[in-house]
Amino acid sequence: MLNAMFGLQFAVSAGRCTRGAFMQLIRVSEEMKKELKFDYILIVDTEGLRALELAGKSTQHHDHELATFVVGLGNLTLINIFGENPAEMQDILQIVVQAFLRMKKVRLNPSCLFVHQNVSDITAGEKNMEGRRRLQEKLDEMTKLAAKEEDSEAECFSDVIEFNVQEDVYYFAQLWEGSPPMAPPNPEYSRNVQDLKNAIFNKVSKSPGSTLSQFKSRISDLWNALLNENFVFSFNNTLEISVYRKLENEIGRWTWTLRSAMLDTEEKLHNRIENEKLKKIEHKDLYSSMKKSKEEVDQSMKSYFDEDKDKEILIQWRLRCEMKITQLYEDLVKDTKRNLNEVIHQLQARESFEHKRKQYNTKLFNLSKELALKLKTTTTDEQVLKDEFDKVWDRCVTELTQDPRENV
Repeated sequence: MLNAMFGLQFAVSAGRCTRGAFMQLIRVSEEMKKELKFDYILIVDTEGLRALELAGKSTQHHDHELATFVVGLGNLTLINIFGENPAEMQDILQIVVQAFLRMKKVRLNPSCLFVHQNVSDITAGEKNMEGRRRLQEKLDEMTKLAAKEEDSEAECFSDVIEFNVQEDVYYFAQLWEGSPPMAPPNPEYSRNVQDLKNAIFNKVSKSPGSTLSQFKSRISDLWNALLNENFVFSFNNTLEISVYRKLENEIGRWTWTLRSAMLDTEEKLHNRIENEKLKKIEHKDLYSSMKKSKEEVDQSMKSYFDEDKDKEILIQWRLRCEMKITQLYEDLVKDTKRNLNEVIHQLQARESFEHKRKQYNTKLFNLSKELALKLKTTTTDEQVLKDEFDKVWDRCVTELTQDPRENV
């Protein structure tokens, strides 16, 4: 389509022939410059999204990033869809909208056109008005949800990406009349291309354009913003993001229930250690004290995953969530056991130290007393008395430091 519209030579085939994005700069004729107000048009061609040949592979994150980058980069994006149903692009656009709402520091003014390829019925546009209306409602609904999540004032899809469901949807006839390679080109397709080209020029003529330096800065800002927004690209759509954030709140509540219960248990056991002189804390002591709280969390978690209105979406995170809570519980038990046993060890060490201190106080007192009685009748010289006491003191200190069992 781009090749036919602008005389380009982008790679074309039945499969996914483009990898990443390719761009080409087209010079605007002197005649068109008066209408368009700029010298060049930059055309960017990207690989197809949701490619059938890559079905089953982990391409969701890549597709969302690529779509967000291209839509944010251009003044106008052509969303090329095979057939009449735009539903396959709906989820991607929701993620793009949410990403744009999060990129508050990047000034973006994107717009888009839907192009439905290979539509045999030329009245498809009239017949699909109801489908387009539902598409608009769905996009607006998801935009409101995303805006609520991101604390934005956007109320509809067009507040984020300029789009008019009545005017910005085009239906293309088949390229060939009959079966290639002998079939002639379909003149209706050429008319469709020309109509779309006129619509594109009409839209871009209202754009002020940008210089190359501005475009370079825009690429840099957009790319840096994309690198910081990996979170949203991991989800299928905005509803999934909302459901996951609600789940995170629940996980936080379950986590705090276990942590607070363990803090209470630790405090009670700490008091028992000091009052009842417990010698050791075992895992079973903590499991027994935490049994009721753990059962409450398990039941709350089961009810949430089984009864929530979005349980079909939640099921993909259930196992990971259960494993996370279980791991947290085991870590709390292990850490608390270690902390309490450390308290026991410190208390025992303090008691041992007090016992040894009393022993050495008594021993030093007795030695000093014996020395005083011995020297009382032999000398009254202060220097001699001091020297004799220093000998006794040094001998006691030496005995204390040489016996490793006495080092408390």
